[in-house]
Amino acid sequence: MGAIDDEAAAWLADNWRPERSLGEWWSALAESGWGFPTWPAGRFGRGLWPEEAARVTALRRRLGALAPPSGIGPNLAGPTLLAHGTGEQIDRFLPGIAHGTDIWCQLFSEPGAGSDLASVRTRAVLDGEQWRITGQKVWTTGAHRARWALLIARTDPDVPKHRGITFLVLAMDQPGVEVRPLREMTGRAVFNEVFLTDAVVPAANVIGAVHDGWRVAMTTLANERNYMGTGASSGGSRVDVPLMDLSMPVGEVLAGAEAEAGRRVPRLRGYPLVQALAVERELTGDPVVRQELARAYGYGELGRMTGVRVQAATKLGRRAGPELSVQKVATSRTLRHLGSLALGLEGPDGMLAGMDAPRGDRAFEVVCTAFVNSIGGGTDEIQRNIIGERVLGLPAEPRLDKDVPFRDQL
Repeated sequence: MGAIDDEAAAWLADNWRPERSLGEWWSALAESGWGFPTWPAGRFGRGLWPEEAARVTALRRRLGALAPPSGIGPNLAGPTLLAHGTGEQIDRFLPGIAHGTDIWCQLFSEPGAGSDLASVRTRAVLDGEQWRITGQKVWTTGAHRARWALLIARTDPDVPKHRGITFLVLAMDQPGVEVRPLREMTGRAVFNEVFLTDAVVPAANVIGAVHDGWRVAMTTLANERNYMGTGASSGGSRVDVPLMDLSMPVGEVLAGAEAEAGRRVPRLRGYPLVQALAVERELTGDPVVRQELARAYGYGELGRMTGVRVQAATKLGRRAGPELSVQKVATSRTLRHLGSLALGLEGPDGMLAGMDAPRGDRAFEVVCTAFVNSIGGGTDEIQRNIIGERVLGLPAEPRLDKDVPFRDQL
């Protein structure tokens, strides 16, 4: 181990105590910089390279210490603010993200603007020192619990669609913001549609320049694709920050998460899940099963390796390139393959539901949620276009609206 590993190990050993409250633990992680070690020093980070941060994460996991806050705030809002926010905006918003006290959502997609995100019709009109927002967003994760939202809105309809968008931070708890849950086939309602009627955003909450929001949104989307990509083959579990009581002892948080996750059934995700099923079913000697396990592992490693490249590019101050799209497509394929393989390994038991199913219904959950990665953050089809044009050098897809003012496209 190097000096960084020694310092991180010593800090974790001195500070991890299961009797501490969740709020105290997350605050300690934030202030020490070990919670988000790739963030800049002085901004709740240590300025580490991705491979150095990965070693810190491994040390924390070996100790059994709870992870820092996850979700849209730390993974999307934080990096976007660090890349494009002013010093005042970073000072105002980043502490709540790092300490896990503020929940964020992402108001990007609309009923008519999903894969073609630049076609957003939600309008932002300047009214003195504030913007008035009117429109509809959809597929918004966690909007029913969020305090803040990353929002893109149309501010100039007289220029081509990519050039008249502004990126703003909107307070969710205000008149004019209506959140309606969308029930999924899993039975949960993680996603929402959000209706905005003269909602207000202060002019000080514009991230980047007015009308230049598409460039800022690309940073958010890059981090979203990386976040979704690296999560597919992980064997760990994420604490659902919105459901956490910050006054709870972290030991109780971990125990409660384990109990909810499977009532004493280990909550395995990704490759560890199918590997465990193959062992339990005594199928590890089957040549077809072994080949499918190898394929699942390979897909996961491709996603992980491209994720490291993405983080390295970010560390160098560069926007990640088409490797993000490779990672995204690999992750989508991984999840679909894992779900199919898991149900195949379960055999007839795959028809069972709930705790009657092997591994507490985890295979069913993978199958029902795999499509999210194929759509969220840009569909697989969009990612393949990017790979074709920027990696393979193929001709670009025809775009008849490239130089047409957005108003004329309505």
